[in-house]
Amino acid sequence: MTGTVNVCIAMGSNMGDRLKHLQMASEQLGDLPDTTLTACSQWLETDPVGPIEQGAFLNGAAVIQTKLSAGDLLAKLNAIEHEHGRQDQATRVKWGPRPLDLDIIFYGDQIIDQPGLIVPHPLMHERSFVLQPLSEIASDWVHPKLGLTVKQLLANVKS
Repeated sequence: MTGTVNVCIAMGSNMGDRLKHLQMASEQLGDLPDTTLTACSQWLETDPVGPIEQGAFLNGAAVIQTKLSAGDLLAKLNAIEHEHGRQDQATRVKWGPRPLDLDIIFYGDQIIDQPGLIVPHPLMHERSFVLQPLSEIASDWVHPKLGLTVKQLLANVKS
């Protein structure tokens, strides 16, 4: 693939068959147009974050190579979430339970700040449930704003 961008995606599920949602979503990432799945972490069970009482998550991370723009990729990720039963943004509870959550963590070394899309993900450096699986497959990836690798961010996280 030429003209591709390497992208890190955080993955999580805490409803239904969590493992099945994540495994199917991983396959769907590789099936996106002009996209190749290059790495996928192991799955990690984690406690939920936020004020809503809910079950434990399975979390992981994937790295893809894609020719899709960040906006097009986000639309495709939202469609995959919807296929797995995720509610539309207007009706879902913030930080509530979800069958599938896919977040763009890094889009190459780009900094993106658009309505509905902020990359790097603004809270990723504070979340071990993102950094731990990501460090398994992209430990040397450098955060374009903070100048630290994923491995260094994980070492600094407080949890």
